[in-house]
Amino acid sequence: MKFLKKIPWEIYFGTGLILLSGALYIVHYEIFHDPHHIFIYFMGDLAFVPIEVLFVTLIIEKLLKDRERRAVMEKLNMVIGTFFSEIGYELLKFFSVKGSISDDLRRRLIITSETAAKDFSRIAVELKKMKFKLDCDITDLEKMKNILTGNQSFLLALMENPNLLEHSRFTSLLLAVFHLNEELQARAVLSDIGSADFAHITGDMERVYTALLAEWLEYMDYLRKNYPFLYSFAVRTNPFNPDARAEVQG
Repeated sequence: MKFLKKIPWEIYFGTGLILLSGALYIVHYEIFHDPHHIFIYFMGDLAFVPIEVLFVTLIIEKLLKDRERRAVMEKLNMVIGTFFSEIGYELLKFFSVKGSISDDLRRRLIITSETAAKDFSRIAVELKKMKFKLDCDITDLEKMKNILTGNQSFLLALMENPNLLEHSRFTSLLLAVFHLNEELQARAVLSDIGSADFAHITGDMERVYTALLAEWLEYMDYLRKNYPFLYSFAVRTNPFNPDARAEVQG
């Protein structure tokens, strides 16, 4: 009896369907006494099985998986939006001041309502080619430490979201942020660190800056395509625009 309890319910269900099919064939034979007719239909149905498998596994299942993945990505983009609202934009404002980027790229990062899909693609390609540097001092490290400390609980809550596995780039961004936070928290007094240690932490900040900027650009493009009202607010509060204001200008 214990062995029977271990058998999955699918086995019982499949066996029941097979027995039911056999019973119906027997009923058919008892009524019409025509095994030739039964055999013809049986072979016809059997020949169609591979096509049914193909249709179910490669088409219907793929459609269902794509639909499920779109739903997961929609939820994940909501998480990404929350990340930027809580800490992402604050980090971008910090980096936009301390980051050394060309004036041309900075102008392109001032995204407007007229920015098209091809513009986002060009900026993304340009960002991949760039090596971002930060002009920081000890005071800036203290500011960064305070920002991350104030949002530590929020970041921990984000890492508990199972949907992050579907977005490797955002996960990499969070890991870079966590690593930077660990480095800063491990040093009780930042004013006493040496030049080599300072360069190491600055490198960790530059890693966050690079990942954050790429994720922000993709998120802005996502808002442009799907949520014009959210995109409008993101454009008006662009951290790379020194004249950015939340108020709608006439």
